[in-house]
Amino acid sequence: ERVRMADRVPTKLVVADRSLAMVPLTSHSAEPAALVVHASGLLELLAGLFESVWREALPLRLNTDGAAEEVPDGPDGTDLEVLSLLLAGLTDASVAKQLDLGLRTVQRRVKRLMELAGVTTRLQLGWHAYERGWVTRGRPD
Repeated sequence: ERVRMADRVPTKLVVADRSLAMVPLTSHSAEPAALVVHASGLLELLAGLFESVWREALPLRLNTDGAAEEVPDGPDGTDLEVLSLLLAGLTDASVAKQLDLGLRTVQRRVKRLMELAGVTTRLQLGWHAYERGWVTRGRPD
């Protein structure tokens, strides 16, 4: 299971297998009710809304006591070095050698960066790293 936390969400929403969604229709004076949305353009819109909130939310993990433990909202200095070298085109092995780290350490850090960014590919990681300000694009003089 993966859990994320967001400060605010635009609406309560349940999406199941991208084939069904439920949106509550409640007012203070009426009985509880919900709108059930089946395959349609509205379902695609609601799934897109969920994905955008998910991407911006922070991952949450449980510690050994079962208590919630928020994952830091950004990479540390070594993560940024790894990311910078990857964006420069170096392989994981080259990054490990350059930073005097083990290959598995580099791979674990890349995986963590991908989790922080909420992405599944390295190309997406590069894009999200730029969007979140983890890296900047140098300007030629």
